[in-house]
Amino acid sequence: MQNDIISKVVFKVNHAGGSGTCFYLKKHNLFITNFHVVEGFHELSIENTDKDRFLAKVVLINSVADLAFLSTENDFTHLPELELNVERDVSIGEHINVVGYPFGMPYTITDGTVSSPKQLMEGKTYIQTDAAVNPGNSGGPMFDESSKVIAVTVSKLNNADNMGFGIPATVLNEMLSHATAIDRSQFAVECSSCHNLITTKTQYCSSCGNKIDDKLFNKYSLTDLAVFCEEAISDMGINPVLARVGNESWRFHRGSSEIRLFVYDKSYLFATSPINIMPKQKLEPLLRFLLSTDTKPFILGIYNNEIYVSYRVYLSDVLSDEKEKVKKNITDLAQKADDLDNYLNETFGCEFSQYAKVGKV
Repeated sequence: MQNDIISKVVFKVNHAGGSGTCFYLKKHNLFITNFHVVEGFHELSIENTDKDRFLAKVVLINSVADLAFLSTENDFTHLPELELNVERDVSIGEHINVVGYPFGMPYTITDGTVSSPKQLMEGKTYIQTDAAVNPGNSGGPMFDESSKVIAVTVSKLNNADNMGFGIPATVLNEMLSHATAIDRSQFAVECSSCHNLITTKTQYCSSCGNKIDDKLFNKYSLTDLAVFCEEAISDMGINPVLARVGNESWRFHRGSSEIRLFVYDKSYLFATSPINIMPKQKLEPLLRFLLSTDTKPFILGIYNNEIYVSYRVYLSDVLSDEKEKVKKNITDLAQKADDLDNYLNETFGCEFSQYAKVGKV
């Protein structure tokens, strides 16, 4: 498998419900993932191996096939072309690779063999493999030895060792053949019976009368706390959809610094940033600075040889009369982190955090 090519076309999916994997098909200018990865979301972010994020829209889903298509206004036509294996049958025992972002971790490749090329489950046929497949891998590609996509990975069973599954590429190819009429400006549901594309919430397909679950059109609802946090992120000039990394959890860059915003212990809202790495020598001037500098309401601290600047507030204060002050403190924390990492680098020789995007805004 040509990893230098594959790594460029496999992206991480991020939204308020969690994360998954998707991959780009240049021929169709679409990103492919599982329906269950994006269920409840019409807009989300996709992230490459350089941790650059791009806004994407869910433009078509088929809940029965468990497939979804994503579209973005960004130009990805420079990326390599992936081919689908639709000409030959997959054989038992052949070597394959599973690529994705398991548990939201960085880009990962696992290898294995085909255990069953036609495993029947719940009335549908899957490719079964002994390669490690975990939550987060869902929506990513399975490749054969010629780097062709043989399946879309789907995590079907929890706590099952040496057992992963994939939706055959032939199923994906069939859905692609029915998708020529996609309107990339809106969300659509594909009728699993006649393949009609439905853009208005309904209980029955207008073409064939097939029953449609109208809940497929529903959107994820943000909590009051999430709305508050996303208002603060918007005040920084950042699209909050691009910052979402889970339920009431956000991660984004302000200048060079990575900012993390999350709920802790169901009691606190934390805003924190890993700004610099401690130097290996001449620590005294730096430690004096960290101990003596007044950064209130923010706190400077060290954890695992990394310097953090943080802000903590009780959840009860977030939506109280103090909410505007709290919101300002969150935005100020982001600016403080962006200023401090440069100061510590220039004054004390501290390297930037491994999470920083130096030179990028």
